[in-house]
Amino acid sequence: MIHFPLPKIYPITDVALSGLRHREQVELFAAGGATLVQLRDKTSSPRDFYEAAVDAIGAARRLGVRVIINDRLDVAIAARADGVHLGQDDLPPQAARALIGRDRIIGFSTHSPEQAAEAALWDVDYIAIGPIFDTSTKTNPDPVLGLKALRAIRQSVNKPLVAIGGITLARARSVVDSGADSVAVISDLFATRDIVARTREFVELLGE
Repeated sequence: MIHFPLPKIYPITDVALSGLRHREQVELFAAGGATLVQLRDKTSSPRDFYEAAVDAIGAARRLGVRVIINDRLDVAIAARADGVHLGQDDLPPQAARALIGRDRIIGFSTHSPEQAAEAALWDVDYIAIGPIFDTSTKTNPDPVLGLKALRAIRQSVNKPLVAIGGITLARARSVVDSGADSVAVISDLFATRDIVARTREFVELLGE
């Protein structure tokens, strides 16, 4: 596990929602003040995603932005990303750590207090928990947890928590006040079509 500054706003790319390449999204998020971005792509081939990741990471390096790859450990390693975000059905974090090394970030998705408590025992740098609210970016989302569950998880888990799922600008402050160290956002960053301004609103609301 490494120590790194986990920012309050954690944008996640979505090519279908934004109509933009991953690199373009990273550049816009960075212009709005984001310093950590996750590349998420559930439809591209491994080769296409790798090439898009290399392109996006090249831009991110020049902008001082860290890049995490969703799910694909192979792409994260090959593209020299700053880390990988793993889901419940991906390679276990312990095995991923052996491959990616100790100098890169591993995040891990959880969807219940029990999963979060178990993940807290593993060699991960942050734990994602959600969905906090109803979300439209997953085909078969897990049951909504809500803020009460988030507060309970915060009391029992001593690792950084990234809340995800249905988080909007209007809801973000309540999520952080309920114990999240960071909020991962997809849909609401594209809600106004001015991605730079929307990202900046989150940064100004929540701070660094």
